[in-house]
Amino acid sequence: MARAFFRLQKFLRRTQFLLFFLTAAYLMAGSLLLLQRTRLVIQQGSRGTSANQALPVPDGMSGVGIIDPRMLPNPPSGPRLLVGMDTLQEPALDQRHSPRWLASRNSELRQLRRRWFHRFISDQEPMQTAGFKAMKHTAEHKGTYMGCFSDDSRERTLKGAVFYDLRKMTVSHCQEACAERAYTYAGLAYGAECYCGNKLPVITSKPEECNSECKGEKGSVCGGVNRLSVYKVEELRAGARRRRNVIYRGCFRAPENLTDTFPASLTQPNLTVEMCSEFCSKKEFPLAVIRGQECYCGYPTGRFPLHDGADGLLCSGMHNASSANEGKYCLVYQTPVQDTRCTDRKFLTTKSKVFVALSSFPGAGNTWARHLIEHATGYYTGSYYFDGALYNKGFKGEKDHWRSRRTICVKTHESGKTEIEMFDSAILLIRNPYKSLMAEFNRKYAGHLGYATDRNWKSKEWPEFVNSYASWWASHVLDWLKYGKRLLVVHYEDLKQSLIPKLKEMVEFLNMTVTEDRLLCVENNRDGNFKRSGAKQKDFQPFTQEMKDLINQYILTVDEALRGRNFTGLPREYVPR
Repeated sequence: MARAFFRLQKFLRRTQFLLFFLTAAYLMAGSLLLLQRTRLVIQQGSRGTSANQALPVPDGMSGVGIIDPRMLPNPPSGPRLLVGMDTLQEPALDQRHSPRWLASRNSELRQLRRRWFHRFISDQEPMQTAGFKAMKHTAEHKGTYMGCFSDDSRERTLKGAVFYDLRKMTVSHCQEACAERAYTYAGLAYGAECYCGNKLPVITSKPEECNSECKGEKGSVCGGVNRLSVYKVEELRAGARRRRNVIYRGCFRAPENLTDTFPASLTQPNLTVEMCSEFCSKKEFPLAVIRGQECYCGYPTGRFPLHDGADGLLCSGMHNASSANEGKYCLVYQTPVQDTRCTDRKFLTTKSKVFVALSSFPGAGNTWARHLIEHATGYYTGSYYFDGALYNKGFKGEKDHWRSRRTICVKTHESGKTEIEMFDSAILLIRNPYKSLMAEFNRKYAGHLGYATDRNWKSKEWPEFVNSYASWWASHVLDWLKYGKRLLVVHYEDLKQSLIPKLKEMVEFLNMTVTEDRLLCVENNRDGNFKRSGAKQKDFQPFTQEMKDLINQYILTVDEALRGRNFTGLPREYVPR
């Protein structure tokens, strides 16, 4: 009996140990699986949004999933649209393509935009990271280190060119950028900011105060808080010359007294454009003015605004003739140096009482308009989204929360009742849909500065893109006309043609004042850092007749809607002839 009891007790102990072991193994396996799933979710989330800030989701959009663009229905060709627009009444004709149909369809397309708007950035990250790792081992700091200097953000010494890079800033990257722009010194601050100039800062600091590690290069110092690590720029590649990007501005009537108008001058026998531009670049002036053998450097001012150019024949033969046209005309060139009179920007010191949107369809020039507004007012613009590429190009408001009210206006492509009514007023920027669709397609496949390839244009995604996005272009305007509380409608084409008057109108709408010199500075820097470069086909038209018929009907609907609200109708050039 005792032996049987002992066997039973032994069996139970073994069973207890076995159960304990199985339970522990089960818990460990479950924990590992949970960690793996969590990591996967985090990785997927980081691909969909920026790593620095999650996309905000308005209250009215909670629970709405992102629509796959390939799952969206394509609008049938040749729709019958209402030429008159009355969003408050039930349309009597073809319900599927009325303004009300566009508004309902727009809620789906807003989600489509969110995926495509951020897709390029997330897709490029692995490739950019790999490229940086390869560069990291070969980059050398060939510039001469000048020391650590104090930096006043309100009155910078090095302010000729500015850009940021929160992920890949290196000393060599900053030096090369400044060398390409013909600057002598490169300064780094906060581990991610690069500044260029031709004059050393005055106040030196202790070496240990430059203690911020470069974001893209471990072990290297990129300044500190209000401190600049300054390098004298040298050629980074043997035999390579600095890029002297001199732009011809035109022939102009010379002011009565050139010495009073321009702060620096040089008289040189056999003067050339390159000699004058080199002289003015070292003096940190954006304009090089040539009259015979005389070279003058300065800025566009009220006395020399560069608004009205003269016939180029009046300046012919002036390079070697000091008495051409009795000195009444001069040649003007843009040097690589940036006009710095309007580059200083900051956040609002007190929160804005009026919440203003800068609204547009994607590809309608919103980034360019932000550049103009920031340089005209001196205040950063915000964004409903976070785009690291824009932040790196100087749009610091891109990192700020869109509801902080520290920015003068907020970029948005959203168009729905909830998203519109949360703004007190808005600048509604409208661009030719043909140009907007092409610009957004280029951005989708080649980023902010490139062009899509022929293969992209000939793929099946282009007609799908047009079918989906053309209706969004129309519904975007219709929604803002219906729900917007206070609107200023600006046509991209008018802003491009009459920059100063239209920009003044926009600044006044934002309750800001601006000086004439600052406006002239904006005009001198009108393109900013986001002018597309690369191979562009002249007169390239990827639209089929079926696409044109579709887009033209939307144009007529939007034009009638604008006129019905007492706004200026769309420019005639919108409809192809």
